[in-house]
Amino acid sequence: MPIDPDVIPLEDIADQSRYISDEYFDLKTRIHDRLLELVDLTLIESIDRDVLKSQIRTLVMRILEEEGQSVPLNLAEKERLFVEIEDEVLGLGPLEPFIKDDTVSDILVNSYRQIFVERFGKLEISDSRFKDEAHLMRIIDKIVSSVGRRIDESSPMVDARLPDGSRVNAIIPPLAIDGASLSIRRFGRDPLLLDDLILLKSFTDGIGELLKGIVKARLNVLISGGTGSGKTTLLNVMSQFIPDVDRVITIEDAAELQLKQMHLVRLETRPPNIEGKGEITARDLVRNSLRMRPDRIIVGEVRSQEAFDMLQAMNTGHDGSLTTIHANTPRDAIMRLESMISMANLDIPYEFMRRFISSAINVIIQISRLPDGTRKLMSIQEITGMEGNIITLQEIFSFQQTGMDEEGKTKGHFKFHGVRPRFIDRFNANDISVPDDLFNPDKVYEV
Repeated sequence: MPIDPDVIPLEDIADQSRYISDEYFDLKTRIHDRLLELVDLTLIESIDRDVLKSQIRTLVMRILEEEGQSVPLNLAEKERLFVEIEDEVLGLGPLEPFIKDDTVSDILVNSYRQIFVERFGKLEISDSRFKDEAHLMRIIDKIVSSVGRRIDESSPMVDARLPDGSRVNAIIPPLAIDGASLSIRRFGRDPLLLDDLILLKSFTDGIGELLKGIVKARLNVLISGGTGSGKTTLLNVMSQFIPDVDRVITIEDAAELQLKQMHLVRLETRPPNIEGKGEITARDLVRNSLRMRPDRIIVGEVRSQEAFDMLQAMNTGHDGSLTTIHANTPRDAIMRLESMISMANLDIPYEFMRRFISSAINVIIQISRLPDGTRKLMSIQEITGMEGNIITLQEIFSFQQTGMDEEGKTKGHFKFHGVRPRFIDRFNANDISVPDDLFNPDKVYEV
């Protein structure tokens, strides 16, 4: 049924999909298919985008005339049709408005009928949808083929990235029972700075100075947190304090770090080809990076056997390296590292493994996403050595949640624990200063 502009507000054309009829979808599909017959896709990249949009609109008008208005459209509907056809040809179809929306941090497609988006830490269902399963699969193919990857029944899940650096995961039947699923983790066009996280109350000024000093003093850092907690964002922020003279090598499954250093080499893993050959793992890249004369190695996330090689790099002169890990607490992060090292089948005794971890990593930073969607730096803990078979930690600072306010926002306070970390000696040796009263336990910062 056509949209009545007098009944439904049309300020945001892209958000009116719930009212679109099947006839509208069929019309749009016919126009899109006809357009693909008329447009030479190989020339799209070489034509100015504004010129191409104008030509698409002209062709769509001609095709509409050929259709003989089989579906009556008012002016607002025609404008939406132009926008959506442009998105189909030049972008990602129904997902394109969300890609252009800087407030959207996650796009989650559960099926062709259902698209969720996250804004400001909260998930909400959108009004957009795909026409059918084939439409969704066409968009998934468009994404993965653009980065030289593939997805089909023999390889039904894939990690990829968009041109803006957004991370993409797609999984299709037979693994996805209810139809293809697509997840897009978006990153801002302009990476967040330290001051931005302080303004968002993720931590305080004093903690920011401490993080800056940790990087400048070349301490090895493990950032721990759950899914969507902000590990990569914090890693990006901390990397901004790496001097330009340092040669930095990053290793990721799908490139998403936004480092700005001049002396930077970015490496990305490669999945096996259709014959099951040619796979390059993160472990392969970590090993290779050691031959590239790095000053610092940054692994986007340790998930498996590469943890052992990463720790080896930290133990062999590559101070100031950083990585992230999925874990709920710093102690859990250490346990996960132990299990990952075990995956390498090196038959290493647990006591040696723990000594290996304790000598490689200096600081564990825990970050969490709270119920109201905000991200907080929950704890900074220093690895101080071993007591018997146990890796010892001392907590320098923590965030304590005390409740929720009337608007459902988290209430709590940041507090140092009066512990003067051992790495302050490294700070002094590198002429890095922090406020004298930074570790005063009597100071509490309410948020």
